[in-house]
Amino acid sequence: MNRIRIVQGDITKLAVDAIVNAANSSLLGGGGVDGAIHRAAGRELLAECRLLGGCKTGQAKLTKGYKLPAEFVIHTVGPVYRDGAHGEPELLYACYHNSLELAVQNGIKSIAFPCISTGIYGYPFDEACKIALRAIGEFFRKDESISEVLLVCFGDTDFARYREIFASDATKT
Repeated sequence: MNRIRIVQGDITKLAVDAIVNAANSSLLGGGGVDGAIHRAAGRELLAECRLLGGCKTGQAKLTKGYKLPAEFVIHTVGPVYRDGAHGEPELLYACYHNSLELAVQNGIKSIAFPCISTGIYGYPFDEACKIALRAIGEFFRKDESISEVLLVCFGDTDFARYREIFASDATKT
């Protein structure tokens, strides 16, 4: 777990190989982190996303970063939370796992994730963080090619809570 860091800030300003976009299924931009990434990357990102034909929940697709400091953007579509009994945990896990797989396939060594599905998609924050940590931890046990994963929180409250969850979960893995 020493390759994972919880950071607070704006994911669009991070100088990592790739940032992950918590996208909608059209990949054509939206609100929250998705809108921020599209605005910061510029129109070229939207043009490339139009060629991808959308993305299914739990899957991931890669584009260039354009005007972002990150060379790449990995777009993944998180689940809309209903009650946790409709495959949401498995789909959220798949977002992290498939993003990491895509990163490895493209030689990406450093990657930054937002808190996928915890905004407008309504996933309970603590549960989503635990799923993210489990997915990344399990991935790291089988693949060592990614050197750093940043888990990025925009606000103070989410940052503090994610650090607490990480501290308690880190001893279990």
